[in-house]
Amino acid sequence: MPIFSLPSPWGIGTLGAAAREFVDFLAAGGQSCWQVLPLGPTSYGDSPYQAYSSFAGNPYFIDLDELAGQGLLEPEEYQDLDWGNDPERVDYETLYQKRFDVLRLACSRLKGRDALACVAWRPDWLEDYALFMALKGKYHGAAWLEWPEGERLREPDALEATRKELAEEILFWKQVQYLFFRQWRSLKAYANQKGVSMIGDLPIYVALDSADVWSNPEQFQLDPEGRPIEVAGCPPDAFTEDGQLWGNPLFDWESMKEDGYAWWLRRIAFQFELYDTLRIDHFRGFDAYYAIPYGDKTARNGSWKPGPGIAFFKAVNKALGKKDIIAEDLGFLTPSVRKLLKDSGYPGMKVLEFAFDSRDEGSDYLPHCYPARCVVYTGTHDNDTIQGWMASAPRKSVSFAKAYLRLSARETYHWGMMRAAWASPADLAVMQFQDLLGLGSQARINTPSTLGHNWQWRALPGCFTPALSHRLWEEMRVYQRLPKKTVGKKAKKSAKKA
Repeated sequence: MPIFSLPSPWGIGTLGAAAREFVDFLAAGGQSCWQVLPLGPTSYGDSPYQAYSSFAGNPYFIDLDELAGQGLLEPEEYQDLDWGNDPERVDYETLYQKRFDVLRLACSRLKGRDALACVAWRPDWLEDYALFMALKGKYHGAAWLEWPEGERLREPDALEATRKELAEEILFWKQVQYLFFRQWRSLKAYANQKGVSMIGDLPIYVALDSADVWSNPEQFQLDPEGRPIEVAGCPPDAFTEDGQLWGNPLFDWESMKEDGYAWWLRRIAFQFELYDTLRIDHFRGFDAYYAIPYGDKTARNGSWKPGPGIAFFKAVNKALGKKDIIAEDLGFLTPSVRKLLKDSGYPGMKVLEFAFDSRDEGSDYLPHCYPARCVVYTGTHDNDTIQGWMASAPRKSVSFAKAYLRLSARETYHWGMMRAAWASPADLAVMQFQDLLGLGSQARINTPSTLGHNWQWRALPGCFTPALSHRLWEEMRVYQRLPKKTVGKKAKKSAKKA
């Protein structure tokens, strides 16, 4: 369940009451985890995988009702605004135009203990991020590659002058992050107290127009002017004849190796301050990555280059200890990628919708092939909902799924497919909340390589029902997936009461 998909009357899901209501729903339903999408501040296209920072939080997720409860806002200062007319979609343009004015009011009222705590809160990434955002404001949102040379190349005299000129704006962006992380840590503590752990999602790559690249150019494959030499993507395949051109700058793995992957270690360590478990996106990129010449319009002319391999994960384990990591190992897997997954010891992912592709006989995604040490999803944010998939997938694939899973319209296809995931040997089974509701393609989160209606779906108020949580609890009981502490008469009584 993405944060932005939570119900809210103020345009987008937030870290407030609806998030806690969802935690209560999960706990009553015998669920032990909540997986979210990346929390970073989104840029053009609104994708959480293209954020202005690997470390910062999305200002849109700050709950306005909580700010009002703390005396930082008056209710009419945000409740009287028009946040969009569709409660099932996020209107990012409206948020961009209105949210920051409201947050400026709140930040201007930080006083006393709050102001002192904000000044004392100084994570090592905050200064560069706040300066980056202040400069983006000064240059009307232009990407940092378009800034004047002094700021673009981080010349000391230019940055010092900017810090003086934009001092108030820099302070604002610091205050926004203070408010975000204060609310996030409160929500995480609430979830943990309820027995629900938080699973985060770490994109392997960062956006070119980000504080990460601007403030750490030596970590990336850039020319002397700061422009990428090659960029990330995926090669052409049966689904996309031009491949996927993501456009992210590529890491300079050789340079990173020389300093012991220090930037990456900081990044992962910070993620584990926020989450209990971390899914690392595009795991195969650590074995080999696809490099496309900068400026190309498609991914056709790219080539594979070696990644850091197991040495990187050994460095992570040595510096941070053994962490609870899920490897997103989807896509075409070579023997070397499979070996890297095995050597790392991380569980990989299985997506049930992939199992029934009529072009792929004997798929490893069929449940009878799963090892216990894996995480099964019926679909991810990049896939259609179950009902959407059943309506749009090739007829042969749908027929195979119905036969293999013994699906029936009477049970409903979405409950039948979820049941198969829960019945599988996989140690962890993660469902999309849209599938619990039985929604169709209108509730799909993202269609890769497209723009327009992605990252917008929102749940409606009242959807976290006692009946749904009770049905979930019963499914967990049948398939022996209840958290140990909830097994027994007391838990059963509380679920029935719910």
